[in-house]
Amino acid sequence: MLTHDCSQAYPRQKQNPMKQILCILTSGVVLLLNGNLKGEELGKLIFEDNFERNESQEAKEELTNGWGSNSKSRAKGNKQVDLKDGAMHIQFHPEADHAVSVTHTVEFRDGTIEMRFMLENEKDILGLDFADLSFKEVHAGHLFKVDFAAKYVGINDMKTGNMNLKYYDSKKAGTLTSNQKAEIEKTTKRFPTKIEVAKWHSLAVTISGETVTAKVDGKEIGNFSSPGFSHATKRMLRLSVPHAAVVDDVKIWAKSF
Repeated sequence: MLTHDCSQAYPRQKQNPMKQILCILTSGVVLLLNGNLKGEELGKLIFEDNFERNESQEAKEELTNGWGSNSKSRAKGNKQVDLKDGAMHIQFHPEADHAVSVTHTVEFRDGTIEMRFMLENEKDILGLDFADLSFKEVHAGHLFKVDFAAKYVGINDMKTGNMNLKYYDSKKAGTLTSNQKAEIEKTTKRFPTKIEVAKWHSLAVTISGETVTAKVDGKEIGNFSSPGFSHATKRMLRLSVPHAAVVDDVKIWAKSF
């Protein structure tokens, strides 16, 4: 984004009041135009959360703003998601029998999800799991997932791959064939990278038709094309965390519905 420092353009010892005012007004216009350009590029901003709020107590989850979690059903009600220091801290509880899933309902076809995130350890993973619970041909509505780990970013078409019931049921029954395994392998791609732990990063996941593109800190890590990505409506975002992760400044942009 373009920025302009009026104090540098007009040093204090040479200040001209009218030029200072003009500079400030111009800078404001530049910022506004940049914001509009981003909106035009990404689409319509349909959700955002910067987590700048406090919980009224510490014993139970109090996420608000439309967020939910699976802590009650999969972690015996133990708290796994905490709002503190202006961010969402997600931590798997030892009594849980499933990765933490932090959910938010959101509907779009093509679009971009942006957020800041931090992995605290090398084993940590932050997964962005897109779902449609009304679609009954897959297990639990799973459509596709993008995983951000310390050493890789993975993109997985679960709709036509491992969560499709024709594969999921066979795997559960122990009857998955070698041909089926080969078909599933075609629906996922992993991109080696290095995401420094204990440090804040930005991510962006863009869905455009059959292609999903993943970026970290503004750099494209990889893109992958598969039929499941073009599912007509993504109805839910799940933040899937098997260990721990911290999330902030979530924005969801819809390019088409």
